[in-house]
Amino acid sequence: MTSHKVELEADKCVASGQCVVAAMQVFDQDDDGIAILLEERPAPDLLDDVREAVAVCPAAAIRLVEQ
Repeated sequence: MTSHKVELEADKCVASGQCVVAAMQVFDQDDDGIAILLEERPAPDLLDDVREAVAVCPAAAIRLVEQ
């Protein structure tokens, strides 16, 4: 069975908040707007939302890795 892991490079984040809009159960933002990863291994039903967050991140700071 394939599992997925979300990788976030917070140092690349430009604080657009698009990841939170796309996948609010997986991402949040700190007081400066920098993305915070809430779920490194999200449930399968959240993967489409994570894929959307990856696609809309203007800084390409998010990856979804199959393991």
